[in-house]
Amino acid sequence: MSLAHGANSGNAGTIAATARRCLINVGTALKILVRPARVVPPAIASLQWFAGAVAVVAGVLLVGIFLLDAAVINALARLPRWVVGFFQEITDFGKGAWFLWPLGLLFLFLAALPRTISRMSQAVLDAVMVRVGFLFVAIGLTGLMAAIVKNVIGRARPGVSGVVDPWLFDPIHWAPAYASLPSGHTTTAFAALAAIGMLWPRARTILLVFAVLIAVSRVAIAAHYPTDVMAGALFGIGGAILVRRWFALRRLGFSIGPDGTLHQFAGPSVRRIKSVARELLA
Repeated sequence: MSLAHGANSGNAGTIAATARRCLINVGTALKILVRPARVVPPAIASLQWFAGAVAVVAGVLLVGIFLLDAAVINALARLPRWVVGFFQEITDFGKGAWFLWPLGLLFLFLAALPRTISRMSQAVLDAVMVRVGFLFVAIGLTGLMAAIVKNVIGRARPGVSGVVDPWLFDPIHWAPAYASLPSGHTTTAFAALAAIGMLWPRARTILLVFAVLIAVSRVAIAAHYPTDVMAGALFGIGGAILVRRWFALRRLGFSIGPDGTLHQFAGPSVRRIKSVARELLA
């Protein structure tokens, strides 16, 4: 009995120590993430570019609402049922949970690892944590902002009123039926495309196919208008770019020069990561 009790106490102590270490490391990561920027490049050109981009996007969306939305949604009635069924099967892969749960759990796992390895190996783990954290924030924060914006705008989804009316809005309605612009699934898919593609450019092609399929699926099942997914794609890419800039200003995975030029730090190789894993298991 005493041996069993001692073993249970030891296990409980180990779990408590691991949880405490994880919380401390997560807290440290958050402090680093919100620390003051190390470089402050000129903001005037960036602001001008941003204002111009917003004006162009707004104009394109207005033209799309006039000419595209109702025509496309009405044409969907002629789609074969198997096509609609296919898109219904894949559309939920655009939910943020498919990305955020694995990334969040991986980050917590890395934060809970004991710091009993060499300085070089610890630097490798830190670099991996920065990249996992970047992906989580780029996808998660962008999706959260899209959810807030779409509920504030309050655009009705196709057919909510019994007819296809792309001009039906009820701002700050905070109901799923009035949360169409921008498309949340599309925002997540394109934020993932942009964020993952920034770290691993070779993955961009397959990620683009995935993101486009998600965007098309939202229209094909009449959950969104075409301009909703267009806005979602731009929102997702733009959000990932802004998060990358935030990380770069703090020299987390990226750097930014005085002229605003962004650079990515070289990441650890697969061979180096395997070496760290062997050291942890030794």
